[in-house]
Amino acid sequence: MQAHVDRFLYHLEVERGCSAHTVAAYAVDLRRFAEHLERRGRTLERATEEDVTALLVVASKAGLAPRSAARLLSAVRSFLRFLVDDGTLKTSPARRVKVPHLPRSLPKLLQEREVLALLGAPDERTSEGVRDAAMLHVMYAAGLRVSELCRLEWGDLNLEVGYVSAYGKGRKRRLVPLGEVAAGKVRAYLEVRGRWAAAGEDALFVSRKGGGMSRQHFWRKVQHYARQAGIRGDVSPHWLRHSFATHLLVHGADLRSVQTMLGHVDISTTEIYTHLDRTHLRKVVERHHPRG
Repeated sequence: MQAHVDRFLYHLEVERGCSAHTVAAYAVDLRRFAEHLERRGRTLERATEEDVTALLVVASKAGLAPRSAARLLSAVRSFLRFLVDDGTLKTSPARRVKVPHLPRSLPKLLQEREVLALLGAPDERTSEGVRDAAMLHVMYAAGLRVSELCRLEWGDLNLEVGYVSAYGKGRKRRLVPLGEVAAGKVRAYLEVRGRWAAAGEDALFVSRKGGGMSRQHFWRKVQHYARQAGIRGDVSPHWLRHSFATHLLVHGADLRSVQTMLGHVDISTTEIYTHLDRTHLRKVVERHHPRG
């Protein structure tokens, strides 16, 4: 089975352009599936629908969260479908297994005043503060994922026209407008980059050591500045992306435009922000309407 798994992981990485993080997650889930079949004395070719269902039952009893169980089933279904497509299996035993029901949780976001406090937290009298301010402003101005932000290269920003070219999921690029405030922060940062960047380094945002800024390093930066700004909770960089989308909708942007800027393939993924928008409006009525 491992040979089939290796072929599938290669397919994910090379042909579908999945990130290393996604490929690693699939590898973990498929290892769990392989061990499950081995315990039941099943080969891949003799696996049944009941085997796949039992996998979810066992995982649930072991404490696997519903969202993780759904990801596990998704990995197994994709793997088995891949083997059907290439002729290894005649049918997939997972084709009729239902995905566990998941309650739809709303993404966490910052209020506009909190975003302003976070963006203003870096001390721009220092070189690190100038860089961090530029990163925070670009992320919020363009609604980038943290991986997209850290992956930006020197040529991905056009400051004259005012846009950023983001390299997103599935190795797809999209153009997102970049406001003048964020562009100004980047211009101020470029002098810092010129002093820090190692020879031949393409990453736009670099550390003092000269290499590209890592996701983990920037994550810690965001948490540090959130505490400094007096924002409660375990704030992550993704909160800025959620805030970008929600604030656009609150101020009148149409859903299709927000979908394009976020790089969502399916508009249903973007529609969750309309729920946030309604929540915001309800709070406004409760706070300001005389009969609220």
